[in-house]
Amino acid sequence: MKLSSRIAAPTAALVLAGLTATACAPQTSDNSSSKDEKSGTLRVWLFQEVNNDPKKKVVDEAVAAFTKENKDAKVEVEYIPVETRAQRIKAAFNDPKSAPDVIEYGNTDTAGYVKDGGLADISEEFKAWDEAKSSDPTATQSVTVNDKIYGAPLFVGVRALYYRTDVFKELGLKLPKTQDELIATAKKIREKKPELYGMAVGGAYTYGAMPFIWANGGELAEGSGGSYKSAINSEASQKGIKAYTSLFGDDNCPAAKCAAMTGNAVVTAFASGKAAMAMGGDFSHQAVEAGTVKGKYAVVPLPGMKEGEIAPAFAGGNNIGVLKSTSHRTLAVELTKKLAGKESQRKFFDAMGFLPTYTDVRDEVAKKKPFVEPFVKTLGAGTKFVPASSGWGQVDASLVLPTMFQEVISGKKDVAKASDEAAKKMDTAFTDAG
Repeated sequence: MKLSSRIAAPTAALVLAGLTATACAPQTSDNSSSKDEKSGTLRVWLFQEVNNDPKKKVVDEAVAAFTKENKDAKVEVEYIPVETRAQRIKAAFNDPKSAPDVIEYGNTDTAGYVKDGGLADISEEFKAWDEAKSSDPTATQSVTVNDKIYGAPLFVGVRALYYRTDVFKELGLKLPKTQDELIATAKKIREKKPELYGMAVGGAYTYGAMPFIWANGGELAEGSGGSYKSAINSEASQKGIKAYTSLFGDDNCPAAKCAAMTGNAVVTAFASGKAAMAMGGDFSHQAVEAGTVKGKYAVVPLPGMKEGEIAPAFAGGNNIGVLKSTSHRTLAVELTKKLAGKESQRKFFDAMGFLPTYTDVRDEVAKKKPFVEPFVKTLGAGTKFVPASSGWGQVDASLVLPTMFQEVISGKKDVAKASDEAAKKMDTAFTDAG
């Protein structure tokens, strides 16, 4: 989950993960509007950024283009804190009179908001939209629940392997081409330079651990007919858990320091020069550039199990959706297209580094900014998403997976027992979600 003000930024793991606590909220009553007015004022809620001016400029331009085409419509934009979004948006679902027409939301929030009855199904309009034809499949999946589409992807964020070019050169190391080589290389660096973590890892860094599980053929859960059953304790998933947790120890990243580390802490360790490698996002670039390793690092896709393979990454990011309660549905959908369209996504990238969700636009920006290339390659190799169940919010908020990793890292439980218990907790959350 992300969060440096957007859901795919430096704190991505926290927002997309921990703030999605809508799963336990009671389902709202049907608040669909029977009106579709073609004039009047549309209210929009977007997330407030740490530095909001660049975002506001792009949004203002999109709104100006919209109102030029729809002269009888006005638009009021309010920027809301990400941290309190769950309460604000839930209240809006329950009170249509005070609710906005269009909202920005974290992509892991989709299923919970659909269950709460807040988002409008815009499948027909999305499928008829020319620009949507080049939308990244995983981004489209992030607005999809039970084969219905509830918004438009706004930007996507993925993680890749940051590494110290100076350390690799000094020790005469080659870039690891498989995950086994990656683990061995991390431990070799730690042995030669004990003041460094070979690879910084975090027991509370769920989205940094997932590529190890997925690369080994594991899954978080298996879905069928809208219901999910945990697969975190499958044989393949257990292999991935073992691989990731093998990086915690005095021979790489000591458990006493690394077991509690979050994604932010991992990126900070790398940026400050305490680690030779780390998993970081495209949204971590500015933080690393501001650190002591500036000019001494590079980024490549995280390797998979076999040479030439790229490990699947979690596709984080944000979406834009229309509320079911809007009395301006047609206009709200058109405004959503302006805000999430290709022109706006190009501008969001230039202004803020938000990675576009359209494959053709992403290829364009990769040519303009070389640092984007390994992330585009990672996206092109195929990414993964969390289960499209409102129960995922509960799994995330109750730290089921970090607890599992930390129990293994501490030696309190073996992988089989820890993953079995995590699977039971996940299945309870999925069942409670209905």
